[in-house]
Amino acid sequence: MSSRNEILASLRRGLRRGAASEAQQEAVRQRLQHHPRTLIPARGQQPGEARVELFIRMAREAAAEVVVLASIEQLPAAVAQTLASEGERELVVADDERLAALDWNTPDGPIRCHRRVARVGDRASLTPAFAGIAETGTLLLYSRPESPTSLNFLPDTHLVLLRREDLVGVYEEGWDRLRAVCGERLPRSVNLITGPSRSADIEQKLQLGAHGPRRLVIYLVG
Repeated sequence: MSSRNEILASLRRGLRRGAASEAQQEAVRQRLQHHPRTLIPARGQQPGEARVELFIRMAREAAAEVVVLASIEQLPAAVAQTLASEGERELVVADDERLAALDWNTPDGPIRCHRRVARVGDRASLTPAFAGIAETGTLLLYSRPESPTSLNFLPDTHLVLLRREDLVGVYEEGWDRLRAVCGERLPRSVNLITGPSRSADIEQKLQLGAHGPRRLVIYLVG
């Protein structure tokens, strides 16, 4: 018996249940295939500008910073301002064609961009978000060669590009968009990020950066 089967058998014994019937197995197969909706919060069903305002409010309540930009061409100057507050001029950047096309020679001087996985000692990273979820001010990112997961968690400061057109109302819509791009073979890692990393496990004292970035800055563009 495999370890997986041993664990499932142990759970069944604890629940005093036997193996699933054919009808129960079919119900699970149907759910996995069709992804039925459950109860959808009303606040996540707002359209247009109300959805944008909800995302900004929820993200800021989670201690993320949101910088609103009219166009992506304004991103280098905005990033330079953020980095200046950290005393930095270097970034580890996702290998994204939209970011590569920008002029990183800002009026305050050039920003040195390194397109690679994050390493210990990197202070700041910049990645595009696949989607933003207004319901909770959450970012949805997924692992791929041009945007490895290490960029999302290793540096102390995580900078994220999010286009308004990639904002959705609720989590279900985010998963729908991901399945439309990736099919049923989901990425190895899907990250849902709400605010900077934090923990209050030790003496109930809030500690930022406990398991990831201390600072999350979202540039909402468009």
